[in-house]
Amino acid sequence: MNGAFDAFEGDVLVEGGRITAVGRSLVPPAGSRIIDAAGDYLLPGFVQTHIHLCQTLFRGYADDRALLEWLRTRIWPMEAAHTPTSLKASVALAADELLRGGTTTVLTMETVHDTDAVFEALAPLGIRAVVGKCMMDADAEVPRRLLEQTQASIDESVALARRWHGQADGRLRAAFAPRFAVSCSRELLEAVAVLSREHGLLVHSHASENRSEIELVRARTGLGNIRYLADVGLADRHVCLAHCVWLDAEEQRLIAERRVQVLHCPGSNLKLGSGIAPIAELRRLGVSVSLGADGAACNNSLDMFQEMRLAATLQAVRAGPGVLPAREVVSMATRGGAAALGLDAEIGTIEAGKRADLILIRRSQPHQVPDPDPYGTLVYATRATDVRTVLVGGEILIDDSRAVRWESAEVVQTGRAEARALAARAGI
Repeated sequence: MNGAFDAFEGDVLVEGGRITAVGRSLVPPAGSRIIDAAGDYLLPGFVQTHIHLCQTLFRGYADDRALLEWLRTRIWPMEAAHTPTSLKASVALAADELLRGGTTTVLTMETVHDTDAVFEALAPLGIRAVVGKCMMDADAEVPRRLLEQTQASIDESVALARRWHGQADGRLRAAFAPRFAVSCSRELLEAVAVLSREHGLLVHSHASENRSEIELVRARTGLGNIRYLADVGLADRHVCLAHCVWLDAEEQRLIAERRVQVLHCPGSNLKLGSGIAPIAELRRLGVSVSLGADGAACNNSLDMFQEMRLAATLQAVRAGPGVLPAREVVSMATRGGAAALGLDAEIGTIEAGKRADLILIRRSQPHQVPDPDPYGTLVYATRATDVRTVLVGGEILIDDSRAVRWESAEVVQTGRAEARALAARAGI
């Protein structure tokens, strides 16, 4: 996944968690483990830039609803009902699915409370993650447990960053995560704009996902969603906005000029009936666009192969076949995601010096043959179950399709039990 989209047969040497050499016929040091990848694809790990790990236990409980109803009747009550134990179960279930499908890094927005439990759950699982505590201080329709005092929300977000940013050899990072303009006061958003720059942290939010959301923002502020975010100081290189489905031409130009990161979630946008984002237009303007599955409550899968296929085919419907070629989609899922998170010096390509976040994908399955073009095969034919081996920071986490650090059967059993108990607490 370098700039030239080179694809070649060769070897990769990993030492001390990083790639130390890429070439042909490399000689490994004595005692090295050799993974015979002949005939397979080796790629940088996928980077999903919009996830809600806490919503994994909500899968199937919130189907067939539009965004605002979906939030008010299912997602917010269930987030309010989470406990540290159920959060940890949700994170473990998500990590198992993500890593098995080749996703090695996520940007995730969690719920308002108990975010330490999310970090604690992530630490032993090995996945790379940028985590933000959801911030909500201005929405009378949310459950009481989710409605924060402005300063308390800010203070807790800063405290989490101090405790966790850079932990696990840099694998865990913190972000500010104001949910969206509908749920946040101007005071909170302006404070996040200042503090994110002071602390060098990303801002992760939702924007212009749904027409009703945009109408609410305009009624409250007199401005369109993106213009309002710019007005409060949240339109910059370090701001990551999920969805951006309903953007007019002026908003598209503003996003391009300010270098805002757009996080495209085609599966979620389809399931919630939100619409199809203008990705072809944004990319023509030079906007950085990356991919995410969103939460399991609105997808209901965390599968990057599905998101890649949808991203390409939906833009073909909107703007014509080939407007978003397969190799560009694979780049969005790897290099693009790394760049959005400011991690492109560390991950996203296979080259010496980068961290060894790598995925090995079988390419011998009947649904992949004859495979004349690797990018087309990956986007249009390959499945998450074709992922064979996954490394994060040089450590093998999925070995020949088996999890190394945890027992998947136990994760599934615990997740199922915790989901039932959580739904009962939420009255669903």
